[in-house]
Amino acid sequence: MSRAFVFPGQGSQAVGMGKELSDAFPAAREIFEEIDDALNQKLSALMFAGPEDELTLTENAQPALMAVSMAAMAVLKSEGGVELPGVANFVAGHSLGEYSALAAAGAFSVADTARLLKTRGQAMQQAVPVGEGAMAALLGLDLDQAREVVAEAAGDDVLATANDNAPGQVVISGKREAVERAVDVAKEKGAKRAMLLQVSAPFHCPMMAPAADVMADALAAVKIDAPIVALIANVTAAPVEDPSEIRRLLVEQVTGMVRWRESCLTMREKGIETLVEVGSGKVLSGLARRIDKELSAVNIGSPADVEAFLGAL
Repeated sequence: MSRAFVFPGQGSQAVGMGKELSDAFPAAREIFEEIDDALNQKLSALMFAGPEDELTLTENAQPALMAVSMAAMAVLKSEGGVELPGVANFVAGHSLGEYSALAAAGAFSVADTARLLKTRGQAMQQAVPVGEGAMAALLGLDLDQAREVVAEAAGDDVLATANDNAPGQVVISGKREAVERAVDVAKEKGAKRAMLLQVSAPFHCPMMAPAADVMADALAAVKIDAPIVALIANVTAAPVEDPSEIRRLLVEQVTGMVRWRESCLTMREKGIETLVEVGSGKVLSGLARRIDKELSAVNIGSPADVEAFLGAL
């Protein structure tokens, strides 16, 4: 069976994430300790016990989600000898999940990935003063229809399609007033629902340019190896293995659209039958079935999930 390992993005965090893995497996505990040390922060304590408002902060949520994904990967290896080239043909991740995917594929060290995501979270938060930007989900419109909404509502303000998640699920991002106008326009154009999202900044739009500059510097200072399996990149929905190209695409990703629907279709075209969502939550598994009914999905986020996956290999 052809598989791709995929890694969740922001919004999949929850208090208690990773705790069962940590309690059950020394390999998971080691990953959480390594990340705590790399950040000089008790991130694992925040993940396991909250408070939720602190965990949800972008600068904490991003490395925390990566930590759970990498803990699960470490457990697969320690308990079942699972190595990526043997069980997966590709890796991909949604937004910050792209960093988890690259760490899983050996392109980044775990410690470097944690520090990069801490920096990325802080830079994205600081790029736009709180309240100036917003994001909204448009449900029931496809990408072309969402682009029409953006063109009609933008005026002189920044407004962009930020995530093409699945058929009929597009997220837009930009200046708050423009996003609010777009919600009204989307409803007029027949969207089933159009609603503002509870996010702290307008991700994946040109307003994030200051954060892209920060990440260009941060990524320039970090060693990137060729991944042991190819990454399907967010901004191209195409495979990439060259380290310098990966570095460029990660900078572009800060302001660019996450082409998740197309990424999954690319994987299907290349023979992938199953997406293995590694880490917290089941968001990507839910999207998979909407993108292609032939695409099955499994999750690995708990000891029971690990046992089920290893038993099925």
